[in-house]
Amino acid sequence: MTAPRVLVVDDEPQIRRALRVGLTGLGYDVQSAGTGEEGLDLAAVAPPDVVILDLMLPGMSGLEVCKALREWSQAPIIVLSAKGGERDKVEALDLGADDYLTKPFGMDELLARIRVALRRTTGEASSPVLESGDLRLDQVRRLVTSRGQEVHLTPTEYDMLRYLLANAGKVVTHRALLRAVWGPGYEDGSQTLRFFIVQLRRKIEPDPSRPTYIRTEPGIGYRFRADA
Repeated sequence: MTAPRVLVVDDEPQIRRALRVGLTGLGYDVQSAGTGEEGLDLAAVAPPDVVILDLMLPGMSGLEVCKALREWSQAPIIVLSAKGGERDKVEALDLGADDYLTKPFGMDELLARIRVALRRTTGEASSPVLESGDLRLDQVRRLVTSRGQEVHLTPTEYDMLRYLLANAGKVVTHRALLRAVWGPGYEDGSQTLRFFIVQLRRKIEPDPSRPTYIRTEPGIGYRFRADA
């Protein structure tokens, strides 16, 4: 089995070195670049399975790199951001990034995000049934069950759950969720979105006050639990 190829694009040499040593020791094939331009060149020559991309790059920004990559590559992109950079995170996710980590971060946390990203791409073949824990969504029958019992959802709740389940483990921005459920012209309904999330949690969460399926990413959106 070929080792997954990880491309690290970060202008801090110590971070590139630490990630190269840590990921190589765990069996990953690691390439690294200090600028966005160099990262795009490497990605074109040896397409990566996962990209770890710092947003604060000199010259070509991480957002520009993300946008350029998405023009021809569907490799998962995990962006690295400074604390408090919510606006940049949201913009990167809306441009096609799959996840984000705030610096400083731990290697275990990064590895968990890489595993989720790889699992999503290697299981790319669409399945009529989406599952997480005790929750099961049959797309053919439009039937949702939890612990074997049918869960009665409105059409909007069903569409929202299907989109979140299909992107399990991935951060979904408010804007992306609004577009997916209500259409491209509906991007400014945060109160409506919160209402439906509350309703959905009441129906699928064992304890809606402590959600385990639909997790809030403050200021950004939501992340549906990805089973290990």
